[in-house]
Amino acid sequence: MQEIPATRLERRKARTRAALVDAACDLLATPQGTEARISDITNRADVGLGSFYNHFASKSELFEVAISTVLELHGRLFDEACAGLDDPAEVFAAGVRMTLRMRVTHPKVAHTMIQVGFRYLDSPEGLAPRAYRDLEAAAASGRLDIDNTAMAVACTAGALFGCIHLLEHDSSLDTDSVADDLAASLLTMFGLTKSEAREVSRRPLNQPTLT
Repeated sequence: MQEIPATRLERRKARTRAALVDAACDLLATPQGTEARISDITNRADVGLGSFYNHFASKSELFEVAISTVLELHGRLFDEACAGLDDPAEVFAAGVRMTLRMRVTHPKVAHTMIQVGFRYLDSPEGLAPRAYRDLEAAAASGRLDIDNTAMAVACTAGALFGCIHLLEHDSSLDTDSVADDLAASLLTMFGLTKSEAREVSRRPLNQPTLT
């Protein structure tokens, strides 16, 4: 059965909702973050203030949608960066290296990670569930030495947040070098020798094309 095309009104509503979500995503990457007012959101989205409540019951509801949208983009970027990799250690390293490079390639995602903070560890989207999956696979295969996956993910997240903050405040640092060095340090912490960790963290990295 052929689908009935969306009406003009439905298309306009969809565009308005998308504009509100995009505006909230943009604001997440600013110092205002979730403290932005509804008027800030509607002004950025270029929609009327009254239109907001046709789509969202509260500012909190909108920001939850925006956070999920950004984190899911992070997850898709991770999947693209790790596509075709067979070595569990390299998969983990690629995720770390790509994530830190997002400060340059996808600053909105990187800044949203900082805004979300350690809530990121509980999210069903983004890097956290993939990190759990890949670290468990690496441990099961014997490639990495990990006794507590949750602790390993927490250490990884803390290191990423700290390095993003460091790069934001020290312009003399090179993002690519910091990303590769961080991946090597984490691999060493998880059982690889320094020389092997360095080799794995310097392998060619797939550059995600998603925006």
